Amino acid sequence: MPVPAILFPADPLNPRRPDPHFAWEARLLRELGGEHHLVDHDALIAGHAEQAVRRVPQDRGPLWYRGWMLPSARYAGFATALAARGCALLTSPAGYATAHELPGWYDVFEGATPPSTWIPTAASAVPGPEELAAAVARLGGSGPAIVKDYVKSRKHEWHEACYIPELADLASVGRVVARFVELQGEFLTGGVVLRRYEEFERPADGPGGSSGDDSGGGSDDRSGRGSGRAVEARVWWLDGEPVLVGPHPDAPHHDVEPDLTGVRPLVRMLGCRFVTTDLASRADGSGWRVVEVGDGQVSDLPHGIDATGLLASLIAA
Repeated sequence: MPVPAILFPADPLNPRRPDPHFAWEARLLRELGGEHHLVDHDALIAGHAEQAVRRVPQDRGPLWYRGWMLPSARYAGFATALAARGCALLTSPAGYATAHELPGWYDVFEGATPPSTWIPTAASAVPGPEELAAAVARLGGSGPAIVKDYVKSRKHEWHEACYIPELADLASVGRVVARFVELQGEFLTGGVVLRRYEEFERPADGPGGSSGDDSGGGSDDRSGRGSGRAVEARVWWLDGEPVLVGPHPDAPHHDVEPDLTGVRPLVRMLGCRFVTTDLASRADGSGWRVVEVGDGQVSDLPHGIDATGLLASLIAA
């Protein structure tokens, strides 16, 4: 089987070069003897997949993607356009959606991640009071939570569009959800998710605090109970084995040593070839929690990390 190549987004201002955000990965890949090709991310997002992949050689064979997030439907179009050129993404469209969207991975990780429930909805459609009440009941009817869609939260609008101090206050739930849907607009993915809010460990020089990143049980606290990001690790897995462990990209200087004992069998059960898990340690010392699962192709790397092992593993897969 041919050695896999890696696709990177092209620089919008110079389409013969990688996007500046991924240029260092492309340089490292070349140093390792690997091969890369460029795709037009804007064309992919616009639904013009054939145009987006026109620079990928015909019959190139197996490919990984390392780039910006794509909606699952756009990723499927990407895979189809590449297949028409005799190329094959090593993460299938079904595998991408499973790892990229919370409903795809939640059942496997239930019990290891904050309790969650979701309401499928079209973009800009706010769930009604009865739907929200039923979702609140599924989470136990009381306590704090956060709002997100299948992929993202609005953590930077913490009080108005992310954090719900008390689920029993259904008027507050409706208000935060409506504002979240309004701000997400056409970019809302899949539906509205409610996730239990959990408190995670902070750096030794920072205050204790809580959760609230894109996982819904994460780490960006604007609740008044603390400040700063939780100690969070990002782990890259290939074929069920961890190939890179580092800090979360939002806090690249934290030292992290997550316990992967309980996570490894869940990653293998998920059955996706290349995924990431974001992990945080509970503030009460009761262990590490999975705060997010993602497709490894669109998960960012923290600044300064040595990605040699990761890229070498991908081209050897």
